[in-house]
Amino acid sequence: MDKIFVTRPLLPDIKDYEREIEEIFESKWLTNMGQKHNELEGKLKDVLKVPNTSLFNNGTIALLTALKAMNLPYDSEVITTPFTFAATPHCIVWNGCKPVFCDIEPNTMTIDADKIESLITPNTSAILGVHVYGFPCNVEKIDKIAKKHNLKVIYDGAHTFSTEINGTGIGNFGDITMFSFHATKLFNTIEGGCLTYKDDNLKRKIYNLRNFGIQSEEVVEDVGINGKMNEFQAAMGLENLKIYKQEQAKRAKIKAFYDENLATVEGIRIPQMPKGVTNSYQYYPIVIGDEYPVSRNELYNRFKEHNILTRKYFYPACTDYECYKNDLTVKLAYLPVVNDLKNRVLCLPYYGNLKEETLEFICNFIKGIKG
Repeated sequence: MDKIFVTRPLLPDIKDYEREIEEIFESKWLTNMGQKHNELEGKLKDVLKVPNTSLFNNGTIALLTALKAMNLPYDSEVITTPFTFAATPHCIVWNGCKPVFCDIEPNTMTIDADKIESLITPNTSAILGVHVYGFPCNVEKIDKIAKKHNLKVIYDGAHTFSTEINGTGIGNFGDITMFSFHATKLFNTIEGGCLTYKDDNLKRKIYNLRNFGIQSEEVVEDVGINGKMNEFQAAMGLENLKIYKQEQAKRAKIKAFYDENLATVEGIRIPQMPKGVTNSYQYYPIVIGDEYPVSRNELYNRFKEHNILTRKYFYPACTDYECYKNDLTVKLAYLPVVNDLKNRVLCLPYYGNLKEETLEFICNFIKGIKG
């Protein structure tokens, strides 16, 4: 069998992208907030149902800028989750703050809002939640906690493109939300990302920060960074905006196939979206229980022998990284759920062009495993 990857990038028809590139060549405007950049930024406001968007060259730079825009005090503490991609806590540290790791909920695998308050100290400045696999954090409870303790709230929404909670775009919660448009994401601009926010006053601040802090030819207001999305990235985004819903529809059918065929497998749990939440269809995670004949790692290895590349996502947890577990300034809370689920979650191949015979093989493989 040819290699089956955990995901494949969404790509438009090459002729459509070539047409976009021809327009870029005609304009001779390659970067620095060109026409396609501005067009994509405007269209994303409608797609994500948010009042403000700011595009970036990648999601990590966007998240770095989000934290910087919140003016968090140097050396202050930011409560976050270790069940996430490395960029989440790294952005905290690069902003001169300290990550404080909180445990997660067993069902959504997002930061456990009931455990946040016990970690708040006089030095806490913000909460950085992650909408893991597209499952939203408990945004209402986190909002109440933040207001009570006067904390900023930033969300890593890398997995939640187009997700809504009871009809509200997920980018409207908290002070600011980051979306990733990396090639592995449902919607991609090759590399890229954006920030969404309700406070109109943040627009100019973020604009300056992503452009070296330059306000005009002769004025530099902030210590900024180069976070600008170029025109070729934006062109890919404009074309992918036309087809991402088709990809979601295909993934919805794949999810239904997996759900039906794996529902009765002893030891396999399939997390489901909470009521009122739309699915971004970014990943398809399963949780391997003790009743299953082999461990998650063993199942991962057996799939690999058949050229099926699943993903142990997120393993290791961020608290297992050398840069955090040996840093005495990093606060490691009691993390029983994280330390359990990091050894149980497996993301299965999940993209629109998966063939039914491949899906049947994957499901039958899981069902046929012996100890």
